[in-house]
Amino acid sequence: MGAFWAGLKLGLALIVAIGAQNAFVLRQGLRREHVFAVCLFCAVSDAALIALGVSGFAVASTAAPWLAPALRWGGVAFLVWYGARAFLSAWRGGSALAAAGGGAPLAAVLATLAALTWANPHVWLDTVVLLGAISAQFPGREVAFAGGAMTGSFLFFFSLGYGARALAPVFARPRAWQVLDVLIGVVMWSIAARLALG
Repeated sequence: MGAFWAGLKLGLALIVAIGAQNAFVLRQGLRREHVFAVCLFCAVSDAALIALGVSGFAVASTAAPWLAPALRWGGVAFLVWYGARAFLSAWRGGSALAAAGGGAPLAAVLATLAALTWANPHVWLDTVVLLGAISAQFPGREVAFAGGAMTGSFLFFFSLGYGARALAPVFARPRAWQVLDVLIGVVMWSIAARLALG
């Protein structure tokens, strides 16, 4: 159980920091659009990446030195684009929390989420490289460690997605959406800058 709790605590610690993926889940939770599918997609994606890391993908990334730069610059480009989109949305204004429905179709939401998840170098570094490397400290108990980290992902994403509803009264005002969009843009561009500067 020690390995499980270590994985759970570390998984939660890594995922709690607000980032592109978490901001998107928060937005979907506030809008009450496709919340279950969004949370499930994020949690299952995290679980798959954790499994890759624990099963030895961290070693493979050392053998393929081109992988890290490709993830890095692809992530920078995507984060710059997504941040610009958030700033444009804030500038245009007019958004407010509407009743469920009338939003983007599920396929479009999942496509955006897939890019935010699978093209994000931070996700790969945290789940695959870092958790994969730390799991080596639990020889023979790597599966328990991975199970703890995966449990942390499920707990976090479903809490974020469904817990966002408590903020719904705040986001009934268009100004609150503008502030959120500006914050999302700042987060995206700051992550992109950190990646670009190494």
